[in-house]
Amino acid sequence: MLALLRTRRWLGFTVTVLLAIVAFGLLSRWQWSRAEAKRAERAAVVDRSAHGATPIDQVLAATDASGTAVTGAGELGADVEWRSVTATGRYEPASTVLVRKRPLNGANGFWVATALRTDTGRLLWINRGWIPATADATAVQRAPDPPAGLVTVTGRLRAPQSGPSAQPRDLPAGQVTDLDIAMLSRRDDAAADNGTTASASGGGSPVYPAYLELTGSDPADSAALTVLPPPDIDDTRNLSYAVQWILFALVAVVGWGFFLRREAREDARAGAQHTSSGPPPPAG
Repeated sequence: MLALLRTRRWLGFTVTVLLAIVAFGLLSRWQWSRAEAKRAERAAVVDRSAHGATPIDQVLAATDASGTAVTGAGELGADVEWRSVTATGRYEPASTVLVRKRPLNGANGFWVATALRTDTGRLLWINRGWIPATADATAVQRAPDPPAGLVTVTGRLRAPQSGPSAQPRDLPAGQVTDLDIAMLSRRDDAAADNGTTASASGGGSPVYPAYLELTGSDPADSAALTVLPPPDIDDTRNLSYAVQWILFALVAVVGWGFFLRREAREDARAGAQHTSSGPPPPAG
């Protein structure tokens, strides 16, 4: 068997199997790390959501047009996302946008986002909830109107999404691809400069660097909106992948041993047959 391993063919096969085992091990470790990260995120969400709602200015700073913090506890940090906060103010209906391609429970739809001018004069973008898509992707769809007058909202702080610097030109009116706070503020400022809509950013008013995922409103928001559920952070798929890669490595080891033993037995059998046949009889 050792002689067989020293052949060029088996040396190459052995090196290939070893490389595959290393690759499978690294992939398993990567999936395990992703599962650990999801467990940590889930624990953080549960821990931060367990606390009562806190006034937003005690948790998060608003920033001015230059990005400088102007009030509150600091910029959005890793320990701030998912915190439950409350704010009071008035919605600016002209700022409402529909965020495209946001499925919920297997159905395609939109997030409905509207800027809330808080009682301190700062702007907070609110993800008010979800509505189903009722037409094709090129159709304009009307968003439910926000509550009028003074509103108190409660929800989870979420980090803003990062979208393209310029939205596609073929989007239906009132629709965007991402809930990108900076992009939405620029969009409304440009619209205000053109006299086409009210400016949600108020010509440089401080804007909170996170949006609020609405969980409660007083007065209540439109019944047409579905409140977004808490995140479902599931690590079981990553764990199963981690185990699968380990199993692939074991299969590689077992397969290598199986083929080696089989070829060694075949060589031994061929050698035994050659020996038992003896030397050829002498000629005439």
